[in-house]
Formats: sequence, C-alpha cells, structure tokens
Amino acid sequence: MTRAALAPVLELALRDGYAVPGFVCLGWEDARAFVTAAEAEGAPVILQAGPGCRAHTPLPVIGAMFRHLADAATVPVVLHLDHGRSEEEARVAVGEGFTSVMFDGSALPLGENIRQTAAIVRLAHAAGVSCEGEVGFVGYDGGAASALTQPGDAARFAAETGVDAMAVAVGNVHLQTAQTGGLDENALAAIAAATGGRVPLVIHGGSGVPMTQRQRLSRDTAICKFNIGTEVRQTFGAALRQKLQANPECFDRIELLSATEPAVEHQARAILRALGASGQALGTDQPPVR
Repeated sequence: MTRAALAPVLELALRDGYAVPGFVCLGWEDARAFVTAAEAEGAPVILQAGPGCRAHTPLPVIGAMFRHLADAATVPVVLHLDHGRSEEEARVAVGEGFTSVMFDGSALPLGENIRQTAAIVRLAHAAGVSCEGEVGFVGYDGGAASALTQPGDAARFAAETGVDAMAVAVGNVHLQTAQTGGLDENALAAIAAATGGRVPLVIHGGSGVPMTQRQRLSRDTAICKFNIGTEVRQTFGAALRQKLQANPECFDRIELLSATEPAVEHQARAILRALGASGQALGTDQPPVR
C-alpha cells in the first residue's frame, strides 16, 4: 500500500528543496494518468478531489477510485480533499480513506477561520490524516477578487491551528488559462519569515504561475505544493477534440476518453520534473504509508 499522508510528503519536500503537484482530478482517466506519470518519474503525487469533482461524483466513489490507484502504485500517493467546506465533509472524507483534507475557511473572519480549521485539524490528526488550511483568499479569474495573505495573519493562523500546510494568496488566481504575471515574491518572503520558514506553503491556482517561477520557488522557498488543474484540463480537452476530429464516427466512450491519457501523462511528467519531484520517491527516506 502506498497511501501517504500529506504532512510527511511535504516535510521531505521542504527539507530537500522541491514541491509536489496537487493534481485536480475530475475522473478515472486523468487520475490514472497522474499516477502513471508519478511512477514513471519516481515521484510522490497528490490526487485532489475538488468541489467540481464532488458535485459530479459522490465522494465515496472518488475515495474508492483514489484508494485503488494508490494501493496499486509504487510511489507515495496522497488522497486529498480539496476546498472542503465543513467539518462534516472532512469527517466523511476521512471515513472514505482520504489521507489529507483541506478546509477552506478563507472567506470567514480570521478568528472564525482559525476556530473551524483547528477543529478539523484535531479531527484529522486523531485519524492519522493531514490537514491543509487557507489564510487570505485566492480569487478566481474573471470572478471574485483575491485578498492577499498578511504575514501577521499567517503567523497566527499557523500557530493557532496546527495545520500541516498553509495555502496563501500572493498573486495566484484560480482558473487561469494562461501563465501570466506570476507570484509576488516579496509578499511570499514576508509570509515565510513570519512563519519561520517551517510551515509548508501551498499555491492554489498554480496553472497561472509561469513554469520558470514554479521551478525556482519550489527549489528556493517554503512552497512545497502547487495545485494544478486548469492546464491539465486544457490538455485533456485538446486531446479529446483531436480524437473526435480524427475519428468522427467514433462513439465509444471508453475509446474516446482513453485517448486523453497519453497527453495528460506527458504533461504531468513535465510538471513533476519542473517542481523537482522526479526521483524523490526512489530513496529510502520515504514518508510512512497507511
């Protein structure tokens, strides 16, 4: 079994100067491609079930799929609930075998965010599961605006919740379809200084961060996890359109969707290499598995 909790995976990344992608999964084909890519690269990987996926597929079904993929894998696989909205949702995910839960209280006042996040941290840790929280607010491309993370708030949040990883807003935006702008590295440095550089930081909306900046920040900062969704969905969509255009008479769902996997796997391997995760699952100093 290679189900791994998030905390030990990110502790090694923080220590050794690399980051692990949290790939946002929407179904069987992309999830399988991400694990196949991680095995080919000898890298740990994080499979994420976000709100969109959970709205389409019941959480127990997602959990069973993730468990199956992880238990057959040769590399550490984190089973992660992304953007959980309640303690009850976290409880259900823990019961379904998720090894990591993320509670998103970023729209709440800081004190209430801390209170609810701390309760979910206690629930998760009691079950041997990791917990990620968010302070500041990461906005959406063409939607809600971001509220940048304040260093003092980050320090208080980390100290009072005991989270294993902390998502921050430093110029990153969800659902960006182009890599433009990049992160505010001065803001990031201030947050890392305020938290002593000991808390693994997470970048949501990682698809919009230029690849060269991802590479550098993975190596040189406390960023240990980039959430990647939009860019692999773009690749999935392009591969599916190509298959449909080349085979207009094809109607078989399995044949159509399976055609997307090689392209998604290829891109996932490139992302793993860029973040420095390749080869990190090959040594003896590996995170414990469940």
